[in-house]
Amino acid sequence: MRSPAQIRNVVLVGHNGSGKTSLAEALLFRAGVITRPGTIEKGSTALDNDPEERERRQSVSLSLASFDWNDHRINLLDTPGYADFRGEALLGMSAADLAVFVIDGVAGVQSQDVVLWRHATELGLPRIIFVNKLDRERSSFDRTLAQVREVFGSHADPTELPIGAESSFHGVTDVLTHHAFVYDSGQAEPVEVPAELADQERAEHEHLVEDVIELDDDLLEQYLSGDEPSPEQLEHLLHDAVDRALAFPVLCGSATTPIGADQLVDFICRVGPAPGDRGPAIVEAAGETVDIAPDPDGRPLAFVFKTTIDEFLGQISMLKVLSGTIRADDTLVNTRSGTKERLHHLASLVGGAQTHVGVVTAGDILAVTKLADTRTGDTLAPDGTPVVVPVPTLPHPVFGVAIAAAKQSDEDRLATTLHRLVIEDPTLAVRHDDTTGQTVLSGGGETHVRVALSRIERAGVELVVDDVRVAYRSRLAAPVEVEGKYKKQSGGHGQFGVATVRFEPLPTGSGFQFDSEVTGGVIPKNLVPAVGAGVEEAMARGGTDGFPIVDLRAVCTGGKHHSVDSSEMSFKLAGSLALREAIAQVGIEVLEPVSEITVRVPASLQGDVLGDLNARRAQVLGTVTDEAGMATVQALAPTAEIVRYAIDLRSLSGGSGSFEVEHHGYQPLPPNLVDQVRADAEEVAR
Repeated sequence: MRSPAQIRNVVLVGHNGSGKTSLAEALLFRAGVITRPGTIEKGSTALDNDPEERERRQSVSLSLASFDWNDHRINLLDTPGYADFRGEALLGMSAADLAVFVIDGVAGVQSQDVVLWRHATELGLPRIIFVNKLDRERSSFDRTLAQVREVFGSHADPTELPIGAESSFHGVTDVLTHHAFVYDSGQAEPVEVPAELADQERAEHEHLVEDVIELDDDLLEQYLSGDEPSPEQLEHLLHDAVDRALAFPVLCGSATTPIGADQLVDFICRVGPAPGDRGPAIVEAAGETVDIAPDPDGRPLAFVFKTTIDEFLGQISMLKVLSGTIRADDTLVNTRSGTKERLHHLASLVGGAQTHVGVVTAGDILAVTKLADTRTGDTLAPDGTPVVVPVPTLPHPVFGVAIAAAKQSDEDRLATTLHRLVIEDPTLAVRHDDTTGQTVLSGGGETHVRVALSRIERAGVELVVDDVRVAYRSRLAAPVEVEGKYKKQSGGHGQFGVATVRFEPLPTGSGFQFDSEVTGGVIPKNLVPAVGAGVEEAMARGGTDGFPIVDLRAVCTGGKHHSVDSSEMSFKLAGSLALREAIAQVGIEVLEPVSEITVRVPASLQGDVLGDLNARRAQVLGTVTDEAGMATVQALAPTAEIVRYAIDLRSLSGGSGSFEVEHHGYQPLPPNLVDQVRADAEEVAR
């Protein structure tokens, strides 16, 4: 058990393929947790233990590896870099005290690096940068550093410089201490700073001092008098600057060699923030915000930042302890559900491997198995402590497919599997569309959804997958008054009902209204509501094309009844027949659903986005550009035109854009598109 000052919670983030998982392997190898680093290509890494990750050779979910490094405890969170799985990176950031941005030394700063940096900035999360793959052909530390400074700002200061380049890269120079290390033997060996790096190393050292010296007035005065801070003083200043997100140290290395991994974790322990260094955690209690310090002697409080489902162990909840000390078999209350949860099995994780632990203190991260009613985002607290730990807003699902079990016998298993997937990944969503009859599985993009489909099939459910059908509606084309007559005689009591109904189309969103102007008792008062019920049922069945009819006022103005043969059923059928006759006389117009879409892209792409939206028949409501150079475009677009917008925007923006969409309402479908929509509906019906 470590004190909070000895704990480092670190999340690895960056663009897909930058080497985050390989870096995690290098750190585990240098810490002696594994005997040799696994590789992505062979599917042998400790953290990518999901079958989908091994098959696709990429991370698709958040993984945790906890290990000791000298007298520190490191909780390492490895996150996917692909845009579809951005929610996993945000969950990792919510539990971390430091983000390590892994930048590809060949490709440089890429789109998801920028997107995730923006999220880290919004969270106020301290950051350091690790330039990876410097042993690769066409890699360049200087070029990548220039890009980092251009995109992330001038306060990205190198604290290491590479020794050698590309295939000759074999060590790093520490700018803080003026020490150098080479890895010719496979281990770090101290050497003198190479002569060819001496001038650059000195210049970067001075630049670093100038960036952080203002944080201490006494040291600033001494520096202006000609006295440089000692390496220990400089580390202390840099620690404060990192905590306050005022400086972003840049380190370098190669995860696959591995070169610089040990220096990185040393740097994290010396300079990186411990839990509480940025101030107390802020939680919500009874409508107010409360500060919670990471005090091991405080009341226990933890929040669940990730939930996974293990084939053998069942549900595994990853918790960050904000306060107090938690011991095996302690009982805490889920403040969302009110369920008392017994924390029977506490574990330390390295990917899929677990090690039982008996006690965990404030600031640390652990895993707990088989909690009864706890999911991602929940807070666990002592009984009678109704606090909630806020978590970041996760991306909304923006791409979906329709799914159904191929066999009726698999329907229950499909429902169970979908429930499990949504618990495990809150950025997935499942909904049933009553209009189209489809069950829609939605996620952050096509790859996200395909991974979910693969997991369902691995669970033994054979699927039928289809495109999501657009839920069109229809509306009566004009006012009309008609008669609906139902008459049936087949021995004994017959059925008789006649209703005269005036129909009036209403503005969009008005719904269904039914009124009566019946006088003289031509229809008994108790049977008049049946006419409205019949009209409403017929509206749900739809008109000639099967699209439900909406926004209609029906007024029963008269009719006829029979003292013996009239009933609720006969007048319900009369109302239904009246609507059918109205459709035959005046026809209907097709309404298409409209979505409100909010697109966020770099300002340089705003014109491209506007042109694309105009081509989709969208009505642009407005645009705003913020101080970070991001443009937000709001528009109303026909839902049919943006079914695959997640794929198209990614192509248009190179992965740097994002969007959210909500149903807005309905509008008349342009006449030139009606025939095609009706033909498509007939094809689906066949």
